This record gives sequence, C-alpha cells and structure tokens, in this order.
Amino acid sequence: MSAKKQPVCGVVASARYAERSKGRPTFLNLDKPYPNAIFTALIWGEDRSKFDQPEIRLLEKRICTTGIITQYKGAPEMVLRQPSQLRVE
Repeated sequence: MSAKKQPVCGVVASARYAERSKGRPTFLNLDKPYPNAIFTALIWGEDRSKFDQPEIRLLEKRICTTGIITQYKGAPEMVLRQPSQLRVE
C-alpha cells in the first residue's frame, strides 16, 4: 500500500529556522507551540529559499499543507518541498 497525499490545516503556533542544525530545517508547528505541536510541517534548508522566510511570514497564520504524513519520534509531520504544497487561508 503506497502512502497517499493528505491535506492538513492549522494555525502556525510556533516556527523556527534551525540554521545551525544538520540539514538547516525550518519547523512550522501547528495549533500548539513546540514541544506540544499537534503536527509539524518541515522545510529542509535546500528548499527553504522557495518559501521566503516561512518562520516569519507564516507565524500565527492558518495554513493548509498537502503531502505525505510521516512520523518522527511519535509525532506526525510532513516535509514540504514545493510552495504548491502550502496554502495560506
């Protein structure tokens, strides 16, 4: 059974660009701030320039993401590679 793309919507309650971490990830935590986020959208450093400072631009905005939901340390997350995977409501 292949993974299917799912939409996930929520308010970006906290966001962080971890520029010193491996892969330079940007985390968009939905509905509750880290570490209690219900869902995290993740943008790797190599794709970050496509999203125009998402940790600033999207904070406290309601967004919808579309992609494959995976688990990281028991919490659901989605990797965003293209701006077409993200919509601001």
